[in-house]
Amino acid sequence: MRSGLTPFDKFDPSRVIGDNSIGGNCGNLVYAYSVYRALMTENTNIDSTYYRIDYSQKEIDEINEKYDCFVIPLADAFRENFASSLKATARLTKRLKIPVIVVGVGLRAPFEPDLDKGFPFDDAVKEFMDAVLEKSAIVGVRGQITADYLTRLGYIEGKHHMVIGCPSMYMFGRDLNIKETHITKDSFVCINNSAISPKNVLDFIERSTEEFPNCCFIPQRLNELKMLYFGIPNPKDQNKPNYPHNIDHYLYEQDKVRFFINFREWNKFISKADFSFGARLHGNIASIVSGTPSLIIPKDARMRELAEYHNLTRVVSNDIKEDTSIWDLIEKADFRAPCKNQHRNFDNYCNFLKINGLENIYENDDNPINTPFDLKIAEADLQPPVTSYNACSRDERIMRTDEYIRYSNKTVKNLNSTIKSNKKLELKLEQQEKFLNRKSIKLVLKISKFAKKFRGTK
Repeated sequence: MRSGLTPFDKFDPSRVIGDNSIGGNCGNLVYAYSVYRALMTENTNIDSTYYRIDYSQKEIDEINEKYDCFVIPLADAFRENFASSLKATARLTKRLKIPVIVVGVGLRAPFEPDLDKGFPFDDAVKEFMDAVLEKSAIVGVRGQITADYLTRLGYIEGKHHMVIGCPSMYMFGRDLNIKETHITKDSFVCINNSAISPKNVLDFIERSTEEFPNCCFIPQRLNELKMLYFGIPNPKDQNKPNYPHNIDHYLYEQDKVRFFINFREWNKFISKADFSFGARLHGNIASIVSGTPSLIIPKDARMRELAEYHNLTRVVSNDIKEDTSIWDLIEKADFRAPCKNQHRNFDNYCNFLKINGLENIYENDDNPINTPFDLKIAEADLQPPVTSYNACSRDERIMRTDEYIRYSNKTVKNLNSTIKSNKKLELKLEQQEKFLNRKSIKLVLKISKFAKKFRGTK
């Protein structure tokens, strides 16, 4: 199965950062967890690709001999900066002799996409779809916008692709159990956010956060994990003053930030909240499947199609004004709205698994408990959520600083190794090495000075 790590892997934060085990966003952990749970029967073992795509012919032969199928859960993979990965996956698929099944894929596009104009990555999508359809019965897509996009490319809905929503919504079965809560200023509230949201949304989330003293911000991006763990500011968000872009922000200063590198701990944490809101898809889905009421603010087509398909409790960004109050939205919200489509969507998802011949835990029970996955995950030794660098003890900061030096040196070595292995880049090697050496020297001096400060040395 395609994933950056399994739900049972205990990777420390520095390894997650160094290997990008979350694929840039820990939201990827949510739907992967769900697919693992659904497909892990008593007769099924699942191994992770750890996001690897390139294999030797010997390895391909071993895969064909050892495995029954290759399962690919994806998010918004139909996008420009993922086109090369789509093509690489298509090449891998063509070399395999086993079924290759895509359990969810979506289009990245503006909130109101003009599908007739096409996209620069259309050819990559067609190459991917053609390869996968040779090895599976039908492709599962996240929502109707993606379905319409593939139809425009010539693929027939119901024959080549079908809408299944996001597998994460079927995490624990056919039923959703969203609790009834009375939300007040004293409620424990989890907040998620996206720096690329429109300014009116960022302003709204910022002022709404201040309404809840007992809150926790849950960032999702890899560079935010790096900032939280190592204390390194995130330069990409510096131009967003209304977004928590550095560890001087009061949420970081007051230790009101948690980053999750496995879903089990995320689920435990957010299930204790009274309410969750924000502009992250899986940040809010994590809340819903954990039983906590949620309000999502879709910002693009990928979020919109899933919010519509799953009937997520939502407010669109254009409806948020300068005087929009979180309390007014809470008062009007139907937090059990996602339950209305859940049974229909779940049955459709199970039908998709059946069409593709994927044995799963829902064949005899719509809401199974104590599954093989459940028993294994309960015993797993997993990392707790990552806390703010600001709130660490002196020894913890020193440990993290030392880890950062090792991580940085490893990154430099890996870059140098990659460059040297490609003869076409030999002319660039000297310039690259000089740049890396200058950068690493400055970094080590800076971090060493910082570490000495906390060790109390001169």
